[in-house]
Amino acid sequence: MKITIIAVGKLKEKYLKQGIAEYAKRLGKYTNFDIVEVADEQAPENLSSNEMIAVKEKEGVRILNKIKETDYVYSLVIQGKKVSSEEIAHSMSQAMLHGKSSLVFVIGGSLGLSEKVIRRSDEQLSFGNITLPHQLIRLVLSEQVYRGFRIMKGEPYHK
Repeated sequence: MKITIIAVGKLKEKYLKQGIAEYAKRLGKYTNFDIVEVADEQAPENLSSNEMIAVKEKEGVRILNKIKETDYVYSLVIQGKKVSSEEIAHSMSQAMLHGKSSLVFVIGGSLGLSEKVIRRSDEQLSFGNITLPHQLIRLVLSEQVYRGFRIMKGEPYHK
């Protein structure tokens, strides 16, 4: 089993790197865990809607180049299904039961994900209506994947 997070942009904050490293270490008991960063597209602050689409498409190509045909792909998008920790665990478990040995979670850049990436996804997830920086969501997602494995194994974890 392999879990990969594909994320747009480079993580710079030390505290986030430390938190993710802790969950990566904990996940080593259950799975191979990796984070793949793809370059974000440099763009000025005020973009037209066409320019925003172009930026997302360029980032989307970079993301799609990292996804294999056999990967089960989750995209994190605001308009995705709002899920509980138990639902994430169940979804991962079902994907594995159906022969998927590589699960990929995709986090877009500050503008979100391209339509092509969203269409490639097997599931679209949302962690709620609040807006979180895409760097912070890496830590939150790492924790939720870890929590998901604990739930699947019937092991105790904070409720």
